[in-house]
Order: sequence, then structure tokens, then C-alpha cells
Amino acid sequence: MTARTEGATAGGGVGFLRVPAGFRAALPVILFLLVGFAAPLLAVIGFSFMPARTFGFTGQPTLENYITIFESTSYISLLWSLGLALATVLILILISYPVAYGLVRVFGRWSTLVTLLFVIPLFVSENVRLYGWLLFLIKNGVLLGTLKTVFGIEAESMLFTTGAILLGMVYVYLPYMLFPLTLGISMVPNDAREAASDLGASRWQVFKEVELPLSMPGLVIGCLLTFVLAVGAIAEYKVLGGQQVIPITHDIEIAFTYAQNWPLGAALSVLLMLIVGVLVMIALRRFDLDKFLGRR
Repeated sequence: MTARTEGATAGGGVGFLRVPAGFRAALPVILFLLVGFAAPLLAVIGFSFMPARTFGFTGQPTLENYITIFESTSYISLLWSLGLALATVLILILISYPVAYGLVRVFGRWSTLVTLLFVIPLFVSENVRLYGWLLFLIKNGVLLGTLKTVFGIEAESMLFTTGAILLGMVYVYLPYMLFPLTLGISMVPNDAREAASDLGASRWQVFKEVELPLSMPGLVIGCLLTFVLAVGAIAEYKVLGGQQVIPITHDIEIAFTYAQNWPLGAALSVLLMLIVGVLVMIALRRFDLDKFLGRR
């Protein structure tokens, strides 16, 4: 090896060593995210500007697909998805906050472990659990059959309605709201509660001024996690809704499969990601994530 080659090799090695150790350690993860996340995302964004019913990056970029979305009824599907996702979040707040609060006050430091028990149903396929609700709600099923046989009550099935869809979404996404809420409430120090009580605060004032603000990071994370998952729901609409309500995810699926219009499906996906991303960023700006994670 010549002296010039040795110098270049040594210089290259020294140059790599000058890179911060944290960056070198994170380089495999960065490459994985670029290949596994950024590249497919960029491909979807690029496809959304291709002419309709093309299967490659051919032709001149166009906004035709986005114009088609707003000229068709796809925006109605988007509104349904956003509206039902928001309703799911609100219902889960009303259900999960009292449950999480009770778990923390009863089980104390073991509350997070107890909450993990609610995650056990997640090991069963979502479709299997939803078909269980289908058998429960169907006419002459578990619920209506029991009411008719035992009590002689004739009732209409709520299956294939908006209420059934909401029921399925609340059931499926309950753990995603409950676990962050339990974690957030468990981080509220008892000293703060006791200090507020000693200063003459009522029970409602302690909750409003101390417990709720300090548990807000857990509540926000639960809301974001639930909302993002609920917007992308599709099984609940098919199994319990019977296509009475068409979500945006159904339009995306049809565009990519039966319609064979990948650019339109990509445009719908980009629009959905953009709206959800903006809503998430707005919510994240309302609390200090670094403080919640204990970084400062």
C-alpha cells in the first residue's frame, strides 16, 4: 500500500471517528427508517401526482387526482372518518378517565400492571372480537334472543347502524386510551393533592387545578393515539356497520384494488395523512413532551 493510500485510509477513518458517537450508534436505525418508512411514503406522495390508472412514474405530474377527490363524494367519506374518530375519542375520555383514576387510587403503583390486563384482548384478532359483537347484536342473537325468550321483549337490532360502529370502535380502542391515561394520572404526586387540600381546596378544585392539569400529558397522548388509529379504522365499518357508512379507508382500498387506480388511492392516502398530521402537530404543541418524558 502506498503512502498516499495509507494517508487517505487514515484520513477517512479519522473523519468517520469525528462523527458524534450518538449519530454512529443511531445510523442503523436511521437507515432502517429511511428505507422502511421514508421511501414508501415518498413513493405514495409521488404516485399521487401521476395520471390516473398508471402503475409507474410515467407521464407528466398532475393535480388531477386531488381535483377528482373534491369533485366526487370522497370528501364525505373523509368527514365521516374524522367525525366518528372524534366521537370515539370523546366517548373513551368519559369512560377511561374515571376507570384510570380508580385504578390509580386503588392499586397505586401497581395500577400500570393491572392496566396491562386490558391489553390481553389485543392478542385476539380484531375481526374475531368484532364478529363476537356481531353475534351479540344480530337479530335473535345473544342480546335480542335473550330479551325475547326470557322477558318477551321485541327489540330492533342496532346492528348495521352508526351506533354499532361507534360501539365497535370504543371497544377496540379502549386500551389505547386507558393505558396512557393510567400512566399520566399515576404521575400526579400525592403531595400536590394533600397540599391543595391543606390550603382549603375542595375536592372538585383539587381535581380541576391539580390532578387534571398534571395528568394532561397522558390524556393528550391517549387522545392522539386513539384518534390516529380510529381514523384508519375499516373493519368496524364493514363488520358492524354493513357498509351503511363508507369511511375514507374504504375508498382508499377500492382505489388500490377493484378500481386499479393507484394514483387516486395514493392521493386519498396523502390527503388523510396530511390532515391527521396537522391535527397531531397542533395537539403536540399544547404540552411539553420533553418535560413529560422526564428530559428536563
